[in-house]
Amino acid sequence: MTDGSDDSLDIVCGSGNLFRDFGYADADVRQAKALLAAQIIKVLNIESLSTRQAEARTGIARSEFVRIRNVNLARFTIDRLVTILGRLGPEVELSIRVRPARGL
Repeated sequence: MTDGSDDSLDIVCGSGNLFRDFGYADADVRQAKALLAAQIIKVLNIESLSTRQAEARTGIARSEFVRIRNVNLARFTIDRLVTILGRLGPEVELSIRVRPARGL
């Protein structure tokens, strides 16, 4: 028995950038920051580093690692996140692809 409402779901294919899908003007910057933060968090987790241990190892303030763990990235630039990741140890290599904008 149905109540007349349509319970079907629509499947939408995303662009690969959640921020673009939600219409943020700075979607590409937000995506890059999120990916870099995810890598920083990954290193912290793999090496079981607390924010205090990360500070001692890198010279980067503990509060910065707290912000990254909380994905509070507004105060960070891409180059700052790259620097933090590099100080944690991994070699950082960036790859950028430029494509024509949709509809042009």
